Amino acid sequence: MKGTEPDEEQLVRRTAKGDRAAFEELYRRTSPWLAVRLRRRCTDEQIVAEVMQETYLAVWRAAGAFAGSAVGGSAVGWLWTIAARRLVDAFRRRARHAQPLPVAETAVSPAAEDEALAGAVGDHVGDALRRLAPELRQVLQAMVLDGLTVRETAVLLGLPEGTVKTRARRARIAMREALS
Repeated sequence: MKGTEPDEEQLVRRTAKGDRAAFEELYRRTSPWLAVRLRRRCTDEQIVAEVMQETYLAVWRAAGAFAGSAVGGSAVGWLWTIAARRLVDAFRRRARHAQPLPVAETAVSPAAEDEALAGAVGDHVGDALRRLAPELRQVLQAMVLDGLTVRETAVLLGLPEGTVKTRARRARIAMREALS
């Protein structure tokens, strides 16, 4: 019966106690969703696979650090926060070790998130987004492209919810001005 199955938070807590079956169930439930979200941010399947592996290894090792609903969080939000940070780390590693592209359209190759952003929105809107201050663009990408709530965006970016709301408002105003 569905009602007797443990939720994701309970699975994380059991994982913290070394319960491999709970970890496997958590992976079974969350990995398809997590892979889709990561692919929306990164089109490189190798990076997505690495981030998935690093994320679940971190979950296995750090499940005891999960605070959960006691601090207004969720297991899925915690998992996404880990994955998002691992993805940022992967982008940084890739940028540090980047090889010159054989055929470059511009003198400077865009960041992976900018490439994804350009593919997700039109040229005019994409240009306006790329001109936003990085902290405003991060909030807008998380809330609009990833469809995260203010709370999830705050968790993902490690910011207070009020800061997220302020940055989202500033980003909308700047976008409106850029597109008018």
